[in-house]
Amino acid sequence: MDCPICGSDDIEIINSKQKTTKKKLTEEYLLKCEDCGHVYRNVISLKKPRPYRLIISEQDKSHKTTIDLSPSDELEIGDVLLSELGQVEVTGIEIGDRRVNKSKLEDVDTIWASSVEIPARIGFSVDLHGEVDSYKLDLERDFEIAPGDVIKIDDHIVKVHVIKTQERKLTSGFAKAGVIKRVYSKPVKFNNYDYDLTKNIFKKTK
Repeated sequence: MDCPICGSDDIEIINSKQKTTKKKLTEEYLLKCEDCGHVYRNVISLKKPRPYRLIISEQDKSHKTTIDLSPSDELEIGDVLLSELGQVEVTGIEIGDRRVNKSKLEDVDTIWASSVEIPARIGFSVDLHGEVDSYKLDLERDFEIAPGDVIKIDDHIVKVHVIKTQERKLTSGFAKAGVIKRVYSKPVKFNNYDYDLTKNIFKKTK
């Protein structure tokens, strides 16, 4: 809606009206450019929202529902949507039998998402030289873990070596719990540690 005369995006909406047909939603705006004073009209035409299949993961459970979205819009992995079950983050976009990272909604068959209103549940493995203690942890989604962190968990003090996320394995940098699948660690002979995750254990799986 930039001004067609000077290109400014400093625009005042003087008036707007909406028209609806069976398939389309049309919004007409009367606009005034704050920089040069030019008054002009702009029309936006969108396809009316329709329901899309939505599968929401909540830790170990999944919920099937629908969400109304405009086929004219574009959807991308990482987008946050407001569903009837609260805010969710898009983790997968399915078109036919393939997954894509981005698509026009009119082509989409199924949207996969995870709830952003509950803690993230991640796996945490402690390598005990042949045996493994494995845990499920519930963490705030923004909680950051980095390779090299020294952590107390249960009876262990461990150092993080590898973090497996939804997309790759990390041996440097950091990842937020919301995208972490599993953390791999090994015991260290330290008395001090960066933080204690014992209280975040949901269950020990071995």
